[in-house]
Amino acid sequence: MAVVRPRHLETSVVVPEGAGRFVPESRFGVWFIGTGIWANHVLKRALDDLERLIQNRRVSYPTIVDFGCGFGRALKMLNDRFHPRQLVGVDFDSEMLARSRIESQRHGLAIGLGKVSNALLPFADQSVDMIFCHQTFHHVVDQHEVLDEFHRVLKRGGLLLFAESTRKYIYSWIIRLLFRHPLDKQRTASEYVAMISEAGFTVCQDSISYPYLWWSRSDFALMENLFGIVPSVDREETLINLVAIRD
Repeated sequence: MAVVRPRHLETSVVVPEGAGRFVPESRFGVWFIGTGIWANHVLKRALDDLERLIQNRRVSYPTIVDFGCGFGRALKMLNDRFHPRQLVGVDFDSEMLARSRIESQRHGLAIGLGKVSNALLPFADQSVDMIFCHQTFHHVVDQHEVLDEFHRVLKRGGLLLFAESTRKYIYSWIIRLLFRHPLDKQRTASEYVAMISEAGFTVCQDSISYPYLWWSRSDFALMENLFGIVPSVDREETLINLVAIRD
């Protein structure tokens, strides 16, 4: 089957109004997600890892949603890797959507953009093949409700590509100083796995990864790189990447 490539065209998405809750990023955080460090060491590294974790990978995933699309830096990566016919970015922040629009136009991508103001997503039941949720969930207050929406809109067998920083990392002093998050909603890696499983997704151990990247460590990996001190295998994980399948 031939892959349908998007033409240079932008579509819009109407999102229901509601009373959802989301903690916006700090001014420093907004600046940071526009940097090359974010694009190459955070976003691309996560997508490389998530792609590796996909079992029975298909050539094309026709409808893909980037939940919390931010500056839109993932849109071209998703398009090039998974060849969607419809690619939609949603975010809680209008300014982020404006940045995503500029980014998609720069690459000539046909995308839909929509602002979410609650847990509801503007898609019919079982109409989406893949949801990409990268470093967004730790800003969300209504996490269970959003997961229910992911489950509703994904087709049976659809994929949730989930990449998150855990409570250990979000609670670190430098992150609490520079970024903004709902601290009472942060979870450990095992708690994220349990919550996603309870929402009706299958999460296999072979589709879970716990990267321990330099930027997620309290010492930025200096102890290992300068003195050869290897991190303990019994550490509390700072990051989790997983691919969940919609039952």
